[in-house]
This record gives sequence, C-alpha cells and structure tokens, in this order.
Amino acid sequence: MTSKKSLTFSLISFILLACIILYAILILKTEPHIPLLLSLVSIAILAKGFGYTWGQMEKGLIDGIIVGIKPVLILMVIGMLIGTWMMSGTVPTMLFYGTDFISPQFFTIGALLVTIIVSSFTGSSFTTIGTVGVALMGLSASLGVHPGLAAGAIICGACFGDKMSPLSDTTNFAPAVAGVSLFNHIKHLMWTTIPALIVTIVIFVIMGTGTSEGALTSIENVQGHLSQTFNISGWTLVSPLVVIILALIRFPTIPALMIGVITGILTILLVQGQMSGSAIIDMLQNGFQMQTGDQTVDEIVNRGGVQSMMWSISLIWIALALGGLVRALGMLETFVNLLETKIKSRGNTIATTALSSIGVNVLTGEQYLSILIPGQSFRPHFERQQIDLRNLSRTLEDAGTLVNPLIPWGVSGAFFASTLGVDVIGYLPYVFFLFLSPLFTILLGYTGIGVGNDVRHR
Repeated sequence: MTSKKSLTFSLISFILLACIILYAILILKTEPHIPLLLSLVSIAILAKGFGYTWGQMEKGLIDGIIVGIKPVLILMVIGMLIGTWMMSGTVPTMLFYGTDFISPQFFTIGALLVTIIVSSFTGSSFTTIGTVGVALMGLSASLGVHPGLAAGAIICGACFGDKMSPLSDTTNFAPAVAGVSLFNHIKHLMWTTIPALIVTIVIFVIMGTGTSEGALTSIENVQGHLSQTFNISGWTLVSPLVVIILALIRFPTIPALMIGVITGILTILLVQGQMSGSAIIDMLQNGFQMQTGDQTVDEIVNRGGVQSMMWSISLIWIALALGGLVRALGMLETFVNLLETKIKSRGNTIATTALSSIGVNVLTGEQYLSILIPGQSFRPHFERQQIDLRNLSRTLEDAGTLVNPLIPWGVSGAFFASTLGVDVIGYLPYVFFLFLSPLFTILLGYTGIGVGNDVRHR
C-alpha cells in the first residue's frame, strides 16, 4: 500500500474510532465494551475495502490479545485474593485498627505515603493496588472519604513506585528502549517526579477530604459490627505480610498472589473457624457475601471473586484486540511517521514524543507499546538533534506508564477500576500526579530546565 493510501486509511480509521467511542461514552453514557467492539469491526471492514487481507487482521488481533494474558491472570487471582482477605478477616482487621490511627482529615496524604512506600519496595502498582489499596479503600469508606478522592490518592502513590522503583518493569523497559542506564534514567526522572509529587501533596492538603462530622460518628458503629462479625486478630495479617515479603524479594507476581490466596484460606480455617469447603469455593468464584447489619460494612466486605473481574477482563480483551488490529494495519507507524516530519526543535521533539506515547496508549490500551513504538521511532531524532537520551526515556515513562491508568480501556485503568471499585471517570479528577508528570516533562523540554545536552549520556 502506498504511503498516501496508508495515510488516508489511517486518518479515516482514526476519525471513525474517535466518533464511535466519544459519541457512545460521552453522549449515550454507555460502557466502553460495545463501542470498542463496534470500532474494531468498523476498522476491519474499512481495512478490507482498502485491500488488507483477513489473515493480516487476524494475526494482529491474536498478537494484541496475547499481550494481555498476564494482566488477565493477575486480575483473576486478585479477585480471589480480595474475596479471601475479606472472608479471612484480613481487611476487616486492617479497617478496625486503621480507623483508630488514620484521621479522616489526613486520609489522602496517609494513603499517598503508604502506597508510595509499598510501590517503591515492590516496584508494582498492580501488587500495591491489589493489597494495601483494597484495604485503604475499605478504610476510606468507613471514614466517609469520597471514593474517587481516596482512589486518586491510592493510585498516585502506587504509580509513583511503578515509575521510580528500580524493581519496576516499566522503569527498566523505558531506559532500555532509549539506550540509557537504569539509574541515570531514575535520577533524570526526579526533575519531573518531585515537582509533580509536591504539587499533588499540596492539592490534597488544600482539598482535604470533605468528611462530615456525621460520618465520623459512624466509626464506632463500623468497628462494633466488624468485631461482632469477624475474629479481629493480628494473625489475619500474616497473609498480606507474606505477599509483600515475596514481592520485595522479586518472587514472580502470579505465584506470590496465589500463595496469598492459599495463606488466606488457611486463615479462614484456623482463625475465623469457617470449615465449609463449598462456601470457600463459592467465595473464590463469586466473592464474599455476608450481611453484618451495617450497610457501610456490607459495602466494604462484600467483594472479590473471579466473577467480579470479568467486566475488566472482557474490556481488556476487546481493547487489546483493537490495539493489535491497529498496529497490524500500520496505523500507529503512519501517525508516528507523520509527526516525525513536523519536529524541528528540542521542545517540539519531546512534546511530540509525549503525545505519541499518549496516542499509542489511547489506541492500544497497552503501556508497553506506548513506550516501545515512540521510543524506537523518535530515538534517531534525539540523536540527530543532540538531545540527551535521558529525556527520551523520561518522556516515555511520564507519558507512557502514567497515562495508561487514565484510559478506561487501558490495561491499568481497567485493573484499577475493578480492584478499587471506582471507575476511571470516578477517580480521573483526583489523579493529579498522573496528569502533572507528562505536563512537566513537556514544560521542561521547552524551557531547557533539567534537560542536559549530552546525547552520549548513558
């Protein structure tokens, strides 16, 4: 296919995709599954008209879906883990003692700092969200904190470690693509990370939590119902402690989470006295269900199970299939090549790279592709213009890793929404750190602050 024909096809496909998704989600207020599926079918039909074969498209669909196998497996295991930690009394114990130690007025700052620490040591936002994130969301409900605000603080902290920790996959992947050493990459990230984090903390302090006095009076009721329903014991915290230790020693994620499920089931049997095998199996499948007599407590603990993750899993499959099709049809490369011809200055080069990472995120829902494709495409431009390659790796991290949770059909966005029980639109106004990091990276590109000038810096 000629470059002109390819550009025409890509532009029509992108306009079609944008119209379907924006109309369905913003005007009709529908969930994203069917709009994404309609977009996939529409682009496939259009591609057939432009001469692409079904074999090309089928391979793209399969290749796209393969990328999501690991996140989907993690989602299913975390669904079981959440139900197990509810039934075993792990999360109720955390809530019982957490309401004594965490003030509602400082919940967002406390949640932010706790998740920063955990994610920095584990290097994984998924592990952080699936463990302490779940407990903190339950705590926020008992304290009367707005769920979107609570989720925003938790996600900001969890993504800090995903961006900065030397144990993080993306923190290693971005400098590898850019040709920069890991610790030079992390040091260079400080120029955007520290200002973004400071501004985020200031905003959270100014906003407060909006907690009412009426909500504070319910804390004793929540603690009372928790103690009546569960055996509140330090032994219930063994399972999450084991998972965190395994994460710290870089034990594989899925086996570590499965060990969490197994130790949680042992806690159910030994601490809570639940001996029914059928009840445990039903919990793993459908989540924990119990009427405690308090609506707030019921909303907190009645969660989990494999089925609770199926909304997100189906969304991830469709989004990644669409992303695989888009990539197989060459749409991403066409847009990147078009942007390459427009960049002449350092600021434009960095900004265009960031916008490309964001665009790949939107089109594919996959953060690794949002690092790989722009990184490979724009690295020659950084080298020709003698721009320090650390700026490339920083831009890929800021606009690739941190933008994925902002997209409802992104792997991280779907995962966070299902695990925390707050959809992407609900937490979107509060994830300040995720918005600020790519903005700072573009701003520094134009001002020259924290940019450096040695393309050979590795």
